[in-house]
Formats: sequence, structure tokens, C-alpha cells
Amino acid sequence: MDYKAIPFEQRIKENIRSYSMDHLYALDTLTEYCKALSAVTGAALLMTERHGEKIISVGGFAGFTPDVVGEPGRKVRVCGRTIAHLYAETGKVPEGKRQAVERMLDGFAAMLSHWGEETYLHTETAIYADELEQKLGVQHVQTARGENEDALTGVYHKLYFEERMRAIDRAEVVPVAVINVNINDWKYTNDHFGDEESDRLIKTIADILKQEKKPDYVIGRVDGDVFIVLIPMAEDGEAEDYCQRVQQACLSYEDGILAPSVACGVVYRTNVEEMIEDKLDDAEYEMFNNKFEIKNAPGYRERLEKRK
Repeated sequence: MDYKAIPFEQRIKENIRSYSMDHLYALDTLTEYCKALSAVTGAALLMTERHGEKIISVGGFAGFTPDVVGEPGRKVRVCGRTIAHLYAETGKVPEGKRQAVERMLDGFAAMLSHWGEETYLHTETAIYADELEQKLGVQHVQTARGENEDALTGVYHKLYFEERMRAIDRAEVVPVAVINVNINDWKYTNDHFGDEESDRLIKTIADILKQEKKPDYVIGRVDGDVFIVLIPMAEDGEAEDYCQRVQQACLSYEDGILAPSVACGVVYRTNVEEMIEDKLDDAEYEMFNNKFEIKNAPGYRERLEKRK
């Protein structure tokens, strides 16, 4: 996570977007709990990530495609943001017990929200304390590299990137391609190889982004494992081609430890009345769709885990 000068309360609100279920729960334990709950209630259970990626399935959900927008099931929310969805099929539950089972499932979803929030706040507080200890050293490096650059990667840091973004807004430039670039499984690298290698992964991705960009591209590191790229006056297909080059460069990267991979989401500002900031959530949504495709593609997990 990239804390910079952002107030702690704002970090808590924003950083939950970078968390998935495996960050907040012990999935093996949660799976066993779901199996036990299904056995007791007779209900089939399915848990998905916020964008519909299936994580735990117990019972009759084969062939079921979650619609987390139209039929979201029971939402598991942490600090005001949906982190997961709980689906239940109660058709085989006896009619006389169905109401009690529904209440039990409501309680289960509420407990998941509570457990997830406790884990999230504990984790963020610990990271914040570590960052405060390092603050003076980081500020020294920042000054040496230049006030506008992120100390680790050399791309724009969040505050200066936002200034550049607002400047493009004021210039009424259209179209502007807005690209969300998120590192896949950064936490896996951190958990298995430590801070030094996970920092090297972030720097490697930044180097690839810079290597493939054109001079007018604006790149900022806006969170620990998240970059935003702006392409003013983007030509047809230019942003998509850039993302393909970046992803191919990641796949071609040879290393004994790192397996770089990114998900990319592309949207466009096409009206001068629109603010680029208002397109960021749309770009994040498209990024998660791309992440779902990449992480479920054949060979992805094997490439990641062969470096254990």
C-alpha cells in the first residue's frame, strides 16, 4: 500500500478496494465452515469475490453463473464496500425450516462482514505503523529523486499525478484513455518472498510501463500495486495496444523468483464535461474483468507457483 500523506481515515476507506477474500479470510477454514453449515441446514452455498469469481462452492451450483449486479445474493461488506457475495439454494430445505435457515444465512453473512472488517483494520493499522517508522527515510529518498516521483518506481507519485490529471481536465483534451493497471498476485510474492522481492516486482512492472509508453503518456502509482496511465488524444486502439505490449512484456520476463503479470482496464473520456477522476471507477471495473480472465487462464497458476 502506498500511504504518502493520505489521512489514515481516507486510506481505510480507499484501500479496501485492493483486498480480496484471501486477504481477509483463511479460505481453507472458511470452506470447511461452509461445508458444515450446508450439512446442518441442507442449503447449497456459493461464495464469490466482489466481481463474481467463484471461491467456495458447496452443493448444487454447477453451471451457475453469478450475476453480482442483477442478483447479488447476500453481500459481505467491509468498511462500506462489497468484498464478497454469498449465494444460497434452499430448495431442498424443508418448508418448516426454511425461514430459520434464511435467518441463519443472514447471520453468517453478517459475521463474515464483522470478521473481515476486524482483519482489515488490524492489517491496515499495522502497515500504517510500519510506514510511519519509515517516513523520514522515504522522504529523504523522495527529495533526492525529485519531488514529483514515487521513490520506488520513478513514475509520478499519487499527489503529483492527480495534479497532472486535473491539468488535462482543464485543458479540455478529448479523447483521453484512462487505464487502470493492477499487479496480479502481488500479495503472493510478498507472502512467499518478502518485502524486498515484492518491491522489486512493483519496480519491474513500473519499468515495463515506462518502457512501452510514448512520451506524452502520464503514469502514476496511485496505490501500492496500482498504476493509472493517461493517454491524451489517444488514437483508436492505442490504449489497447499499449496494454497488450505491457502484458506480453510481463509474460516474456525471465526471473527465478518473479512472475510479473498485470490486469488492465481501459475506458475513455470523450466529453470535455466529464472529469477524468469520474472515469477511474469504470477503469477499475474493466480491470477486474480482465483480472478474472487472466487468473483463470490455463497456465497462469502454474507460472506463478513454480517459483516457490
